[in-house]
Amino acid sequence: MKIYLDVCCLNRPFDNQRQLRIRLEAEAVKTILTLCEQDPWQLLNSQAIEFEIGNTTDEVKRTQLQFMVAKAVSIIRLNPTIITRTKFFETAGLTTFDAMHLACAETQADIFLTVDDKFLKKARTLTALTVNN
Repeated sequence: MKIYLDVCCLNRPFDNQRQLRIRLEAEAVKTILTLCEQDPWQLLNSQAIEFEIGNTTDEVKRTQLQFMVAKAVSIIRLNPTIITRTKFFETAGLTTFDAMHLACAETQADIFLTVDDKFLKKARTLTALTVNN
């Protein structure tokens, strides 16, 4: 099973853990990353993830995020098909990064994960997708 975690997911372990939901999501992300080191789970990376992580201003956090995605089995490279799909998602109201992550995930992922409520709400309105809770 190929799993794509957007950067919101990858950042969840660094968020304030006082809220139960955030703490549980952080633990889930850590567990998923651990399971991705075992068969049959496989972590996917993308140029979009690498670019977004590269823009992280906190050097320690950026290094830890890079370490997390270094375990990925492959890096999804941006191509004309992904760019076209990104533009479609943007016209539907997604932010550029959300649209790009979704377009990348569509190409190879069996599962796309996010903890971004605004993104999920907007993605549910897209007729080209089936979004489950």
